[in-house]
Amino acid sequence: MARRTLFGALGLVVAIMTGPVAAMAKDDALDHIVKTGTIKVAVPDNFPPFGTLGPDAKPQGYDIDTATLIAEALNVKLDLVAVPSADRISYLTAGKVDLVISSLGKNPDREKLVDFSIAYAPFFSGVFGPERLDVAKPADLAGKTIAVTRDTIEDTALTKLAPPTATIKRFEDNAGTEVAFLVSQTELVAMGNVVAAAMLATNPPKKPTIKFLLQNSPCYIGVDKGQANLLAKVDAIIAAALKDGSLNKISEHWLNAPLGDPEHPNWVGVK
Repeated sequence: MARRTLFGALGLVVAIMTGPVAAMAKDDALDHIVKTGTIKVAVPDNFPPFGTLGPDAKPQGYDIDTATLIAEALNVKLDLVAVPSADRISYLTAGKVDLVISSLGKNPDREKLVDFSIAYAPFFSGVFGPERLDVAKPADLAGKTIAVTRDTIEDTALTKLAPPTATIKRFEDNAGTEVAFLVSQTELVAMGNVVAAAMLATNPPKKPTIKFLLQNSPCYIGVDKGQANLLAKVDAIIAAALKDGSLNKISEHWLNAPLGDPEHPNWVGVK
């Protein structure tokens, strides 16, 4: 009798312990998306050209087009959720969105919270200049003048890499840096690819091209932990879009530059 009572008590303990674990198990997000016919995606609304409000007050940009591409591949309705940069990951982990497509970079701390797709967009800092100028590495900056915004990532990297005979002209904001390059106060300019794309869009004759990389941080799609099926599906969609040129069209439209090979360890999104 005592034995039966003991085993019965143990059975009750096991049931109590396993019950909450089972309840905490996450539903399959991909299955839910397909069943409901809708995918919710966190996107930026104030970070052009990745995401901003267009003249019609509707979201537009690289990330919005990428979200549209994924929704179409899944044959579901797209529900765009404009989310501030600081809240991107919390929206995902709280289940408010299915994906984060918001120029999200990967780092060890973030990888503890969410999973990342393969890279879908370039995000990097580099040295840019006219195509005719023969510069391909830091040593080639010898005797050259380079514009950069003071106290930025580009400024720090350039200061470390530039040879002593290079002249670095620092400006207080991106606007001043751009103007210095555009009016030929400097031969080259160090900036982020997003800034370079915006400058090219407004001043196409200048057409700065990437000379070499200062810092690389491609963009990835954020997927909640434990959603292996959704992650695999997103990876497959992005891989197909890279292969058939769909993402290249998005890059050329919003960044004014073609994509390179994302599988290359130093992918910067340009050929």
